[in-house]
Amino acid sequence: MELGAKLKELRQQKYLTQEELADRCELTKGYISQLENDLTSPSIATLVDLLNALGTNLSDFFHEETEEKIVFTEAEYIEKRSEGMLWNWVIPNAQKNMMEPVLVELEPGAQTQTDFPHEGEEFGYVLEGRIAVVTGGKSHVAKKGESFYFTAGKEHCIVNKGKGKARFVWISTPPNF
Repeated sequence: MELGAKLKELRQQKYLTQEELADRCELTKGYISQLENDLTSPSIATLVDLLNALGTNLSDFFHEETEEKIVFTEAEYIEKRSEGMLWNWVIPNAQKNMMEPVLVELEPGAQTQTDFPHEGEEFGYVLEGRIAVVTGGKSHVAKKGESFYFTAGKEHCIVNKGKGKARFVWISTPPNF
């Protein structure tokens, strides 16, 4: 954080000159200039006085909002291989979000582990191949270009029913993978 630049920005937002701010805080115009150019650093007491004169406080002054990450590259995906399956978590750390999307690849005959009943919903879109969505002991076939959606209140898994690889996007809310 550039303390001087942020102080200058606040001062200008309040339409104050360096001299006016200095007078309000019993400082010199030269000292305000040095602060704004990062040539010196204020004591905590002086910074508190400056911030009070500028209509803010230490907490708000040092609070920096982080920019929300919107786009993720393939290099950021988290990959896990096991028993005929490839899982790609396409949104890193998605378990902290409301939903968790994964890109799943199943070799012929492979299936995901059985997921036990939980609160939430599951959605998927088949990119390649033919799968069976098994929920509550019933099998529902979906092929390339089709989607599936169900509440997760029953045991469920997905089985590759085709002769080739199956690829699908699977989204769980709340995160459960």
